[in-house]
Amino acid sequence: MSCLYEHMERVRAIMNTLRTQDSVSVAELAAEHGVSEMTIRRDLDELAQQGVVRRIRGGALSLLLRGEEPPFGVREREAVEVKRLIGAEVAALIADGEAVVLDGGTTALEVARALADRRVTVLPLALQALMSLATAPRVRLVLPGGEVRKGELNLMGPLTESSIRALRFDTAVIGCCGLSAEHGLTAHDLPEVAVKQAAIASARRVIVACDSGKFARTAFGAVCPITRLDVVVTDPGIPPEERDALVAAGVLVREAG
Repeated sequence: MSCLYEHMERVRAIMNTLRTQDSVSVAELAAEHGVSEMTIRRDLDELAQQGVVRRIRGGALSLLLRGEEPPFGVREREAVEVKRLIGAEVAALIADGEAVVLDGGTTALEVARALADRRVTVLPLALQALMSLATAPRVRLVLPGGEVRKGELNLMGPLTESSIRALRFDTAVIGCCGLSAEHGLTAHDLPEVAVKQAAIASARRVIVACDSGKFARTAFGAVCPITRLDVVVTDPGIPPEERDALVAAGVLVREAG
């Protein structure tokens, strides 16, 4: 296992601890992960630079609020290979010539990367996806207006929503912060909830791209019930009861990898 992979896995584990605890100790984390306290201090310093924690003597305090998601830079390192496989599976469901509205988020970014050599029209809702597709020779890019959300670099607001509503898409590829049969598709940021709803309303088909970890979470804002979805592309870690509920609601479930 490479040092980079070990670092990513360790930071992800620290993030999971911070979701349930108000503070963490350098000494306890070092013992738990079998590394030096200096290594843990570097990990916490990195998370502090990303706004996840505030460093204190001997440890760190969590700055994550219940209604907020971790920063994009942190999420981008979580389940990297799983997201890549999901992105490829979603791209395989999209035919050449389709018009696609592509949501923001780390999994949707992998979809953008998988579409880079395809003949499709894409309206990206995040600057990361825009940059990934900017030099793709066969992709026709259509840009929405709107305000850029700092950190996430997603497009949002009335201009974004009106740009989406003015068009009709074959497919909307939507990311999420949480997904469950009980609560449906959910997201943390309320302006992004409105953008996702506009994208769903403007598309003939709705594909949700999310790793199985999203089935354990419910975010603050309700986007839509599962009956509004056509396809969910996830990984084999999806809880069986959630998979069964999606299938019972008429949703096609694809497990990448």
